[in-house]
Amino acid sequence: MSSSVRSGPIEAALFDLDGTLVDSLTDIAASMNHVLSELGHPQHDEATLQGFIGEGARHLVAQSLPANTSDPAIDDALDRYKARYRTHLLVNTRPFEGTLAMLDALAARGIKLGVVTNKPHRAAEHMTTALFGKERFGVVLGESPGRKKPDPQIALDAAMALGVAPENCAFIGDTDIDIETAHAAGMRSVGVSWGLRPRSELEAAAAMHIVDQVEELTSLLAG
Repeated sequence: MSSSVRSGPIEAALFDLDGTLVDSLTDIAASMNHVLSELGHPQHDEATLQGFIGEGARHLVAQSLPANTSDPAIDDALDRYKARYRTHLLVNTRPFEGTLAMLDALAARGIKLGVVTNKPHRAAEHMTTALFGKERFGVVLGESPGRKKPDPQIALDAAMALGVAPENCAFIGDTDIDIETAHAAGMRSVGVSWGLRPRSELEAAAAMHIVDQVEELTSLLAG
């Protein structure tokens, strides 16, 4: 835990998206495997691809391609992946059970809500609108050139958009990247164990809190 984080009321909750609010692994894996097949490369099972998710689309693509793939070939595959995934975002992807009720409970207690994700920004906006509506989140920030976790600036930009000081924000995610982002931004770090990474990764990253059930977030953040 960052020593710069002060104790005080939580005024905003910033959520990662994939593996935290939504179960999107199947759709991400299907789009990635479609591209691999299209390019004549071996496909991967979901468990393997799960380990590549969280550091942005280019990381996912680069890790999925054969070793020593050239940068131009990675860029080509990335364009193909983004095009495919853009039209297959919501085939199987759904919010984790209890997520909508948890978000509504936090909002009812006056906590502002935001999304900060390494999913491409346009895809993040489309997904959150489709699954959660236009009004639930005060800010949605996805990856764009020069803006990606664990760089704290993306989290700080979200806090600024919500009008909340960083020390009064909780940053909730399922990977060490999320915990690192929270620490770097001076926010309260909360790990969720139901996502793409094991609980041990969150512990090793020194998450301030780790929760195992969606409902625990309500009492933790609004208690």
